[in-house]
Amino acid sequence: MSNIISLLPEHVANQIAAGEVVQRPASVVKELLENAIDAGATQIKLIVKDAGKTQIQVIDNGSGMSPFDARMCFERHATSKIKSADDLFNLHTKGFRGEALASIAAVAQVELKTKQSSDTVGQLIEIEGGKFVNQTECQSPVGTSFSVKNLFFNIPARRNFLKEDSTELRHIIDEFERVALPHYNIHFIMYSNNNEIFNLPPSGLIQRIMGLFSNSMNQKLVPIEQTTDVVKISGYVGKPETAKKKRGDQYFFVNNRFIKSPYLNHAVYEAYRELTAHDAHPAWYLFLEVDAKNIDINIHPTKTEIKFIDDKTIYALLHSSVKRALGKANVGPSLDFESEMSFNIEANTGNRIIEPPKVSYNPDYNPFKKNSGGYKSAETELERSNKKNWETLYEGFKSNPEELIDIPLENQIEGQSELKQASVTYKTFQVGGKYIVTSFNNDVVLVDQQRAHERILYEHFLSSKEQKPISTQKVLFPVHLELSTNDFVLIRNLDAEFKLLGFDIEPFGKNNIVINGTPAELGDFNAQQMIEGVLENYKLNLLDKKVDIHDNLCRALAKNTCIKYGKNLEEAEMQMIVTHLLNCTDPLYSPNGKPVMMEISREETEKFFKR
Repeated sequence: MSNIISLLPEHVANQIAAGEVVQRPASVVKELLENAIDAGATQIKLIVKDAGKTQIQVIDNGSGMSPFDARMCFERHATSKIKSADDLFNLHTKGFRGEALASIAAVAQVELKTKQSSDTVGQLIEIEGGKFVNQTECQSPVGTSFSVKNLFFNIPARRNFLKEDSTELRHIIDEFERVALPHYNIHFIMYSNNNEIFNLPPSGLIQRIMGLFSNSMNQKLVPIEQTTDVVKISGYVGKPETAKKKRGDQYFFVNNRFIKSPYLNHAVYEAYRELTAHDAHPAWYLFLEVDAKNIDINIHPTKTEIKFIDDKTIYALLHSSVKRALGKANVGPSLDFESEMSFNIEANTGNRIIEPPKVSYNPDYNPFKKNSGGYKSAETELERSNKKNWETLYEGFKSNPEELIDIPLENQIEGQSELKQASVTYKTFQVGGKYIVTSFNNDVVLVDQQRAHERILYEHFLSSKEQKPISTQKVLFPVHLELSTNDFVLIRNLDAEFKLLGFDIEPFGKNNIVINGTPAELGDFNAQQMIEGVLENYKLNLLDKKVDIHDNLCRALAKNTCIKYGKNLEEAEMQMIVTHLLNCTDPLYSPNGKPVMMEISREETEKFFKR
């Protein structure tokens, strides 16, 4: 039998290795930024074009490389960070495997310019698809400039798997934040398509958090500082009332390296138990300093997972530190047994006589007698008219039961056919502030009021693209809203979709927007909370890869504007919800696939009571 095992060609092996390191443009950004930090840079500039698909460039003022090192850094497993296997358990740098630059060069066109302070001229190296092209001397400032162009140009299949620019840019910003957050002593700058996204001068941690996320973050965070022999814990956690429905601003850093750890997440969530809703996610920016010999970070290709020697102790210390910080900030229930609960009465000193306070009042005042106390009680002509004709103030409100509805469903569902009168055979009633009970064809029907209204609004919003855009109602006072960089990029990319749905939103400076109008059919909603909620649900829906942009935004808007559980409905409101629900194209399920109604047939009822 012939031999079937053979060695892979070098370029194929390099592309396979690149698949472990370079998954998307954000992977390149992460590796290059970490190399710049290891080089001792005090200023790092990131430049991306077309979300990194066309170009990614990182410029730093670090130590630079010699001509020999500049060439050797592109070889696989070539690194200056470790010399032996023992060094893997005593790491103090970011990159150490020696595969990053080789993997990047295998799938892109790379140009490297570097110079050490002791050299007269710098070095220019060009590599395309893993093939060495040229190395020459060049003029260059001290430091390194690493330019990656046309990522995956030699692997079209990998390039086709990249998402749209807005998605890839958000991933790049995520990686930028994870690197810039712990190294707040370094000046970071980021440009995207010649637009400045970040400019973060050296500062303290809270200033870096504010620069990356929002200027209002200092009002939402609680500081943590705990030092033990096992671990030092520092950073900030969010106040319980600022918790969101999406796992967003949750950052763990071990020795200034970003990690993901469900085990540590659980410790923090336990500290928030009974302080937040079960589906709410608090924010945290926590830094753990552990002896490098007590951790192993070489267990995952992306170096985002970590193993602790004494993980149970770290879990307990983290949990108690967060709980103590929340208690000190008076956001958790606490009792102060040291304070005196009696009134603090100033002691009598000297011969000062304490006099009781004087209270002035009118002894002749009688609330049941006109003109008592000298108050003017003469009625004006308008007051007499109002008292005489008070019943006319409510004329027309009950002439049409549909007008009793707090949420103008009739306006929201324009163009839909009317349901036949026989569809709702009996009156509706509400159970537990959550379900609408009615009867249809002699069967009992239970309708989830929130999911039903969400389905109605979703289909109405969805039709705005095929039919006509939803009208806009200008707000009396424009609402200014500060967003995180990722949310600002997202809302700018969704501008056309927001206009279709009746929103009038404009940029107002860096990471700020102004809301000039909202959908007229929604009535009085808090514009700021609506936009924040829509963006949050939109990002949650991104987990479903098959949902397009307009459909996703319609889902998010319907989720945030539908009636909620606990709202007491009038009979006319319940009938309107059932009417419009049965006119939907898919009345049985909510937009996210959950059941909306349950039908109990007459046969099932008869069978039950015959037992």
